[in-house]
Amino acid sequence: MTAAYRDIRKIDPGRGDRLGDNTPNDNDRIEIGPTRLAFGEWSEAGLELPDLQRMREYRWKRLTRFIQDRDYAGLLVYDPLNIRYATDSTNMQLWNTHNPFRAVLVCADGYMVIWDYKNSPFLSAFNPLVREQRSGADYFYFSRGDKADAAADAFSNEVRALLEEHAPGNKRLAVDKIMPHGLKALEARGFEIGDGEELAEKCRAVKGPDEILAMRCASHACETAVAEMERFTRENVPAGTVSEDDIWAVLHAENVRRGGEWIETRLLASGPRTNPWFQECGPRIVQSNEIVAFDTDLVGSYGICVDISRTWWVGDEKPSNSMIHAMRHAHEHIMTNMEMLKPGVTIPELTEKSHRLDEKYQKLKYGCLMHGVGLCDEWPLVSYPDRAVEGAYDYPLEPGMVLCVEALVAEEGGDFSIKLEDQVLVTEDGYENLTKYPFDPVLMGE
Repeated sequence: MTAAYRDIRKIDPGRGDRLGDNTPNDNDRIEIGPTRLAFGEWSEAGLELPDLQRMREYRWKRLTRFIQDRDYAGLLVYDPLNIRYATDSTNMQLWNTHNPFRAVLVCADGYMVIWDYKNSPFLSAFNPLVREQRSGADYFYFSRGDKADAAADAFSNEVRALLEEHAPGNKRLAVDKIMPHGLKALEARGFEIGDGEELAEKCRAVKGPDEILAMRCASHACETAVAEMERFTRENVPAGTVSEDDIWAVLHAENVRRGGEWIETRLLASGPRTNPWFQECGPRIVQSNEIVAFDTDLVGSYGICVDISRTWWVGDEKPSNSMIHAMRHAHEHIMTNMEMLKPGVTIPELTEKSHRLDEKYQKLKYGCLMHGVGLCDEWPLVSYPDRAVEGAYDYPLEPGMVLCVEALVAEEGGDFSIKLEDQVLVTEDGYENLTKYPFDPVLMGE
């Protein structure tokens, strides 16, 4: 039977011209987004969807205010995540991280221009806050060869002309991750270059209401994908033919099926490969009665990062008492530290008052107690007391910040590690743990 066009032209045939997140219900649309599967799961879970038009306006207004507050003529960004924040558009994100061909200029009056890949200026046209689409911000060596300096000079002249029109008389420009030719060209035109990374990180740190709704949806999608990965692991490991890569591939596939985008690392390991932590997943065949530990580092639905960790015991025997002790200790660590989260508490206070790991776990403890999260791992970072740098993070928490609370519990020279991590929202009067995924009851000794 042939499907009616009114059905196949829509992402969700049950809706009108707009989806529940106020984006076009059009199978041919340019902007990427959640799939019908994700929308269905969120509806069943009773989740409220974000309004993406409001979310984009919130980000644009916040960026503009931060530019004005610092008395910059504008903010020029190359980082793909800062571009995503400013425009909510994407273009070959991972390739762009090492071949910087995109740039966005947000002027002090809010006028926003994107330079995109020469054949794809249409990719941000869905967002009316992006007032112009151009090309020519690429001057990495592969793209321009021995004429990269000329390309950078031409680009800097466009920036000059825009800022003379939209911020006349102001030569202060905030810039994030720019290549040497570009920096030199802008300085040659008399710009005083400021720290655009500081501006963008502080701006992104406090999430608006629709960003929080989007994060709840992304968290649900991520945890559904993790549940599929756990089901696959427990069903297939006993056969003795499943590799770490096989397990990790399930998370990738389930993320993409829900409109997720990529995973930033390969942090899944099994058995003795969990110690030391940070060995990335590979071809090792996972054995029964071993630990499997992972860190999602997942850029999911709406481009939101969901960064959670769990450790599973896979097998029909019982884990050792040392594993159960380590698991309980890691759980106590993140739950105790989470209780400190509320508006007004400073980052140095979090460091000073944090839960102390047993001495035998100190050497291999994680790189931080907590870190911010939004479109990726973000500012701020909360250090352990012995790693804190005085004056680096002297700021209070604010409502709308989201922090990942970390634990890595392992002994130097041991044969396992326990990795746990929850993603937590700072509310007006405390915190909300956005992570609902259960802890392995067998490793908890239950």
